[in-house]
Amino acid sequence: LHLAPEDSPLGTMFFVMEHVPGRIFWDPALPELGAAERGRVFDAMNANQAALHAVDPAAVGLADYGRPGNYFARQVERWTRQYAASVDTPLADIERLAEWLARHLPADTGEASIVHGDYRLDNLIFHPTRAEIVAVLDWELSTLGHPLADLAYQCMQWRLPQDSDFLRGLGGLDRPALGIPDEADYVRRYCQRRAIGAIEHWAFYLAFAYFRFIAILQGVVRRAEEGTAANPHAVDTMHRLIPLMARDASALLA
Repeated sequence: LHLAPEDSPLGTMFFVMEHVPGRIFWDPALPELGAAERGRVFDAMNANQAALHAVDPAAVGLADYGRPGNYFARQVERWTRQYAASVDTPLADIERLAEWLARHLPADTGEASIVHGDYRLDNLIFHPTRAEIVAVLDWELSTLGHPLADLAYQCMQWRLPQDSDFLRGLGGLDRPALGIPDEADYVRRYCQRRAIGAIEHWAFYLAFAYFRFIAILQGVVRRAEEGTAANPHAVDTMHRLIPLMARDASALLA
């Protein structure tokens, strides 16, 4: 609603946004819901992301919201540099992952959509009583990019451990018993909504999502080491999660 400059009356830049009443689900297993409602929540999340990727950036004034072309090449190079700058001794699994990604870049089709960059369940506000998304939060990483990078990042949640106290996943859970679609069904439904065929190189997109997120987490850990991170407990969890994610990502490499 309003963006104030740095010389605002508060002495710092700030913004004011609309308040949207609703529900935020922090645990992707959705223990507060029944099986049928869980399925509807995941389907709403799928439909919302597909609709976002179908938006024509030029039609909404965002044609210049990101650099065109070579999205994955630029992103792999960027996050490789970011990771290297955030560690004293890189993990071998992560170095191998970066090298694999650089060697297996898919052909650049020039496809560019508005990508959220951090699209996951707890960044969505649902209607107070219906499985309907009323707001999407945290657009700091949004840009123009390849929509499958956004989808793969979302699908990491199926693979991350459920017992983590930071960014819980669905790993190890009986998803059918919970009423939650498995990853393949979720991806298939997205493709149907976008009217696209089966996704080739899915392992690349997943591996890229892992690598990008690892690099982001490692940057947070480094800032904590330098005394500029706000939540030491969360940072400790990230520090333990990074090698586990690197191991899981390595299992995707062929």
